[in-house]
Amino acid sequence: MKQLTPIVGNQDHSWGNPMANVEVVEYGDYECPYCGRAYTIVKRIKSELGDSIRFVFRNFPLTKIHPHAFMAALATEAASRHGKFWEMHDLVFENQRRLTDERINLLAHQLGLDPDRFKHDLQDAVLIDKVKFDFDSGIRSGVNRTPTFFINGEKYEGNWDNDQLVEHLRDLVAIYPVSAE
Repeated sequence: MKQLTPIVGNQDHSWGNPMANVEVVEYGDYECPYCGRAYTIVKRIKSELGDSIRFVFRNFPLTKIHPHAFMAALATEAASRHGKFWEMHDLVFENQRRLTDERINLLAHQLGLDPDRFKHDLQDAVLIDKVKFDFDSGIRSGVNRTPTFFINGEKYEGNWDNDQLVEHLRDLVAIYPVSAE
C-alpha cells in the first residue's frame, strides 16, 4: 500500500475540519475529464461530510496530454494569494472543457483578482515550484493517474466513480467521529 509523502501540512489547501479524524487528499489535474467527474463527487462529499472530514487538493498536472493543466494549477495557486484558491479551483473545473490561457485570465477577472498582480503571480517561481512540488510528492506517493485519492495517508484503491468512495468515507466518519474537545 502506498503512503502519502509528505503528510498534509501548511503548504496544502484544505477545507473541512482541520481536526477531523478522516483526511482525504486528492491529486488532480484540472484538464483531466476523470478529475472533472471526481469534482462533482467531491462537491457531494463536501455537502454531506464537510464538517466531519478534512479535504486537501494537490496539483498533478499531466502536461503531456493536458496542455493547460499546469497553467490552471498555477492560476489556483495565484488565486490563493488573494484568498480565493477554492473559488478558482471550482471555476476552473466548471470550465475545464474550454480551458485556454485567455479563459483562465477571464476566470481570474470574474473572481475580481487584480489582473496585474495575477499576471505577475503566474510567473512567480515560488508558485511554479509549489505546483512542481505537489506533482513530485504525487510521484513519491505512488500516483500514476488522476484523480488519485489518499485517505488518512493511504492510497485509496477502491472505485471513486460511484457511491463507493462516499460510502467508504461515511463508514470511516462513523468509526472515527470528530471529538467534541
